[in-house]
Amino acid sequence: MADLEAVLADVSYLMAMEKSKCTPAARASKKLILPDPSVRSVMYKYLEKENELEFHKIFNQVIGYNLFKDFCENDSDEPIQQFKFYEQIKQFEKTECYEERKKMAREIYDNFIMQEMLSHTYDYSKDAVISVQKYLLKNEVPTNLFEPYIEEIFSYLKGKPFKKFSESEKFTRFCQWKNLELNIQLTMNDFSVHRIIGRGGFGEVYGCRKADTGKMYAMKCLDKKRIKMKQGEMLALNERSMLQVVSTGNDCPFIVCMTYAFHTPDKLCFILDLMNGGDLHYHLSQHGVFNEDEMKFYAAEVILGLEHMHKRFIVYRDLKPANILLDENGHIRISDLGLACDFSRKKPHASVGTHGYMAPEVLSKGTAYDSCADWFSFGCMLYKLLKGHSPFRQHKTKDKHEIDKMTLTMNVELPDTFSPELKDLLDLLLQRDVDKRLGCMGNGAEEVKSHPFFSGIDWHQVYMHKYTPPLIPPRGEVNAADAFDIGSFDEEDTKGIKLTESDQELYKNFNLTISERWQQEVIETVYETINQETDKVEQKKKAKQKQHFDADEKESDCILHGYIKKYGGSFASLWQTKYAKLYPNRLELHSESGNNKPELIFMDQIEDISSDFVPYKGEQCIQIRVNDGSRDGRILLTNPDEIGLKEWAYSLRSAHKVSQELLGSMAKKAGKIYGSERDGNKSMYILGGNPMKNANGAN
Repeated sequence: MADLEAVLADVSYLMAMEKSKCTPAARASKKLILPDPSVRSVMYKYLEKENELEFHKIFNQVIGYNLFKDFCENDSDEPIQQFKFYEQIKQFEKTECYEERKKMAREIYDNFIMQEMLSHTYDYSKDAVISVQKYLLKNEVPTNLFEPYIEEIFSYLKGKPFKKFSESEKFTRFCQWKNLELNIQLTMNDFSVHRIIGRGGFGEVYGCRKADTGKMYAMKCLDKKRIKMKQGEMLALNERSMLQVVSTGNDCPFIVCMTYAFHTPDKLCFILDLMNGGDLHYHLSQHGVFNEDEMKFYAAEVILGLEHMHKRFIVYRDLKPANILLDENGHIRISDLGLACDFSRKKPHASVGTHGYMAPEVLSKGTAYDSCADWFSFGCMLYKLLKGHSPFRQHKTKDKHEIDKMTLTMNVELPDTFSPELKDLLDLLLQRDVDKRLGCMGNGAEEVKSHPFFSGIDWHQVYMHKYTPPLIPPRGEVNAADAFDIGSFDEEDTKGIKLTESDQELYKNFNLTISERWQQEVIETVYETINQETDKVEQKKKAKQKQHFDADEKESDCILHGYIKKYGGSFASLWQTKYAKLYPNRLELHSESGNNKPELIFMDQIEDISSDFVPYKGEQCIQIRVNDGSRDGRILLTNPDEIGLKEWAYSLRSAHKVSQELLGSMAKKAGKIYGSERDGNKSMYILGGNPMKNANGAN
């Protein structure tokens, strides 16, 4: 029966893998829904405060770039050749064939530079022209040939084109996508979880598929009780921090990176790149040892992974074949950053890692170390790929103390079957003296890459995955141990462990979405489909609704506008959706239909706006206390959009504060002029606005 269940688990997992390659509509079981276009008002305020509205901040986001490109190509009043010029330059820089690059360079020069010079449609600097001409005359086309033009193109694009984009519907769409991203709150329901593919000290790793995009990931689930039992809270939080560092910005194609982190009452969950080709330890047992050329392939890709970490001041500390995973094409990624450590401020000195791979300085208690420790482990790993065991486990001993003793004292004898270059490489990597170790003499990974063993390697080609892997994992198979062999934890171990409020408080900031990786996931899967579906929905709404609801409010003194929920109704027990407009002297609450007169709340009627959100009926609310003689004294407003709720709260408080200060100032002036408190109050009432006069919602 167990065998049948294992087969079914494999089939389910493999079917999910195949489905993830289908069309977006077929692969997603849950629809992404963009918020109403009115969210632009809220998002503009938010992005402005976060300093995220400048050209480069939006241009360098993949969704922002795509929408700006769409605007330049399809919505602009006049053709924007500079964007096409920029794209051609980027394509030229990525072209690897030298002859192809020469051909492209000439086409770019003729179609953009010469054409612009002849038509005088845009003045590029003479220095830029001369720089390109100098290389072309010598028949040279370096990848940075057109670099002088990039800044000039940016200088133009961030002017009038970007200003027009910021006023367009394409920018509204960017606000919708950004709002969706910033409000991501993941739960287990957002994933379909399949076969277990690994197990560690605190939990398991599963293959899973994200419901709204259909993308396959690895889900690493750490059990909070098991973490508490082993006092591993700081290790778990450290892993999240290390994954965030390596996954943010230009992530690395040779590290298993993270896209999301979230937690449930029982689990900490990391959503990671799925590597379905097995690990090198597994393949060593299946394939046998590798020859020098095969090992060189894996070594080159691992070097680039370590370089990525070391540049971010991270020492990995657990390099071994079991932590090197293969993708379906045979390329590798370094996985499991649970023991990785930031050494930028303080060097670590803990003895952590796997015996037989730990550097001598790591084993020497109390000795501080840095990324140099990884190059020693790298040497041990290469030896294992070639010989099937660590250089310090020559007699296959499992005694950890014996292994550590050999690491600290033994000089490794390298077989005569190794080439002289390989012997020299390993000899330099396995130096106990850090100052003599390759990679530790001041130039890091560059020292290792420059070693004669790697002569002839084009490191750009390595980065681009252009070298053919020595081993292609079998297709249509789960390249991992049987699900029942991996097993699961015995829940009896943690039966007496209770999670307290203080335990949960440790993880209050655990949730995380890596922006660029989420945007890339969306672009690769459902971006076009969601945009098309949203366009249809919005066109229908525009046909039915009055201009009142989607007016840009540019010409008015409206501070903020958009949908919000108010607690009330005929029985004062329902959340009603309102279209709210905040002005300096009042808040207007319009019904969804727009047929009725708006409910008006004047600033001089407001006594207080809660400084914090007030929980009510399962919602976090803005509480407004009013005194107009007709209300119950309390108005509750909420919004499922967390960013929107915060912006409404901030804007309401700011408008109320300014209004109170202005009214107070006017009252004092009126008192001096009229000499009576009565007339001072009169001026306050006039400034606040006549309720009857403003009942039609006039600005």
